[in-house]
Amino acid sequence: MNATLVRMPADRLRGWMLAANAQYRLERIEAGETEAEATAKAAQSLAETFPAGRLQVGHLVFEVVLDEAAVGVLWIGPRSTSHPDEWWIWDVEIDESFRGRGLGRQAMQLAETAAKEQGAKTLGLNVFGFNRIARGLYESLGYETMAVQMRKAL
Repeated sequence: MNATLVRMPADRLRGWMLAANAQYRLERIEAGETEAEATAKAAQSLAETFPAGRLQVGHLVFEVVLDEAAVGVLWIGPRSTSHPDEWWIWDVEIDESFRGRGLGRQAMQLAETAAKEQGAKTLGLNVFGFNRIARGLYESLGYETMAVQMRKAL
């Protein structure tokens, strides 16, 4: 079962980005932010990463395809314009019904290849603390923890 990456058609990018941003907002709430904080940060993220309704220059959004059917999405690109060789996985998502089959691992490996082809020297990502399955996957692929934020409810 080999997955491939296919560039997301331009006519689907905006709808996908809005849905991904809404999911990001929910994840921030799940991570402990208030609705107001999460809404503000999601709006800021959307404005920065999708300025004027367009993907940032150099960013790539792929559908993860298995047997000619899209089963997930991968979004990669430079972390900043000042460090174009430091790339970031902005989003990776495998459809729930296809999880647990190694497709997330394949998508991550394909992300590394695609980033290298674009001149990336490093590839980073952010993962919420509650997402233990994803954290385990990333660690098994050689990603190192760079920082940890912690808190305790009182």
